[in-house]
Amino acid sequence: MINIIWFLILIVGIGYGVFNGNGELVSKAIVSSTSSTVELIIALVGMMCLWCGVMKIAEKSGLTDKLAKVLKPILRLIFKEAGRDEKALGAIVMNLTANMFGLSNAATPFGIKAMEEMDRLNRDKEVASNDMVLFLVLNAACIQFVPTTVVSIRAALNSQNPGAIIFAALCTTTFASILGVLLCKLLRKYF
Repeated sequence: MINIIWFLILIVGIGYGVFNGNGELVSKAIVSSTSSTVELIIALVGMMCLWCGVMKIAEKSGLTDKLAKVLKPILRLIFKEAGRDEKALGAIVMNLTANMFGLSNAATPFGIKAMEEMDRLNRDKEVASNDMVLFLVLNAACIQFVPTTVVSIRAALNSQNPGAIIFAALCTTTFASILGVLLCKLLRKYF
């Protein structure tokens, strides 16, 4: 459905521009936006490589393991069934740890594994369990120590201080995570 909506928006926009005699402006805008998109992607690839390297260093130095040890007792309290299953909890911890360092690409396989493990524990396969919903909320609103994507985009667009967003992102994502957990716990009685 979303593909149809995007297609319609694109066609209506181009059609409107052409029918109003601005076809040349529309074509120039398309060409300039595609070239600037390629430039941005190339800049982001370099930054993502840097942050992936930093994550590897954090992993090899044991920083991610230390963070995982801190997270496990907290997650055992939060997750009702998955907190008692080592495989599910391990995948959840790895996903959230990668997300906390802003590496959502690295977190995706762990997120899929965590959902598979929680689905294994789920009694009703047609409906997501409360743990699955909670994990999805935590995954979406995960605390960000280093919002690498935002910092990378700001650096690629020549920001004077790309890291200025770090404290604001940490505060916002912490609040969102706490609020998300609280709402999941409160609303699980009703849904």
